[in-house]
Amino acid sequence: MTWMDRLQHFTPLDLAAVGLIYAAWLFIGWRIENPQSEKPSVSVLMKEYRYEWMRQLVTRSPRIFDSQTLSTLREGTSFFASATMIAIGGGLAAIGNAERLMGLANQITLESDPAFVWEVKIIVILFFLMNAFLKFVWSHRLFGYCAVMMAAVPNDPADPNAHPRAEKAASLNITAARSFNRGLRSVYFAMGATAWLLGAGALIVATGITYFVLWRREFASQSRSALLADTDNMPR
Repeated sequence: MTWMDRLQHFTPLDLAAVGLIYAAWLFIGWRIENPQSEKPSVSVLMKEYRYEWMRQLVTRSPRIFDSQTLSTLREGTSFFASATMIAIGGGLAAIGNAERLMGLANQITLESDPAFVWEVKIIVILFFLMNAFLKFVWSHRLFGYCAVMMAAVPNDPADPNAHPRAEKAASLNITAARSFNRGLRSVYFAMGATAWLLGAGALIVATGITYFVLWRREFASQSRSALLADTDNMPR
């Protein structure tokens, strides 16, 4: 059986639903990282606070608080990297037992699709999970680079290397946070992609819900309002 023959098991609505979830994933990521200047996202607002963190680092002594904060960030990336690795392993195991998965899925959806259909649906989920894993691993490494750069900031605020190195540490911190946020978005859409197991209609609905949740948390959440309350007083 050729690939074209196998693709006939998917309806045009299935293909449209898959295209929609990938388009939503790409667009919301671009929108969050490139918002309108008059309506910044939480991620963009936090970028300013990360710069301010490193400005304060220069004059803070001792810097135990800073090291503990960075350790907490690294623990978060490590946790999510481990969680996505486990999820990827579970997805690969499900593909290896596609016949058993097909029997369970057919009972839920009352459809008699072949194992190939369920394998493809799991692969779509695995794509998001693998992307999330790679983002979390890279974020963890960047936070490590940031830790080294923070340690290289001289204790004397008057040292000519103090502020330039703090700026470099801030840039590394922001890049690490961006990778972490991208990983989280992939996890959100991986969970949304599981709805395809119930059908194309369910996937479309899940995509809409996932998009709305991400948009609200970045552009209409209480945490964003709290950040905006002090942003105008921050140095640029």
